Amino acid sequence: MNEITHARFPRQPTQGAEGLPRWRWTLGEFDKMIESGLLTEDDRVELIDGELVPMAAKGNRHELVKTELINWMFRRLGVNEMLTVELGWRPGGDLYVEPDVVIYGRGPMPSQVPAPDTLLVIEISDSSLRYDLDRKAMIYASLGVREYRVIDATTLETTVHLDPAPDGYRNIATVPSHGTVTPHLLPALALSLGGLAIG
Repeated sequence: MNEITHARFPRQPTQGAEGLPRWRWTLGEFDKMIESGLLTEDDRVELIDGELVPMAAKGNRHELVKTELINWMFRRLGVNEMLTVELGWRPGGDLYVEPDVVIYGRGPMPSQVPAPDTLLVIEISDSSLRYDLDRKAMIYASLGVREYRVIDATTLETTVHLDPAPDGYRNIATVPSHGTVTPHLLPALALSLGGLAIG
């Protein structure tokens, strides 16, 4: 029944209430929408500041970069390190996000890993580059994510965000594709993206 509803009546994002007050959704209400089938995996939304935000469509280049990167990382992680892809993450408050890659220490439920306990969070961006560099960076910094990276799927440039604070990251640097980026908490994952087999 729900599949038919989605096929016949797809939801489209709107901006009709731009500048007007909106109802705020809680994480509990968001979870109930998923449980009831009102939201499905096909909807691809995040809950940001109480609003349902549609995620940008992922192109072929995004998926190619993500696949090559996670396969490379999986082979180099230690036994006490976990890597989750497109995690339905509830890092605190009324927030639900789906970062492309989250690496954390073994132990907690993946969806409930506290943000300061993450070792590395990565977004791979094509059409969402500005959003990932601005709004997402502010969210992750305010939560205390210690290292956040945004990889431009087109150029393979990596923007590294370190030293989180409530008002944003205090240390931000962009590394070209031929440069080597070494995660502060995961030195075994030092990598030059230009060296991966990405066409």
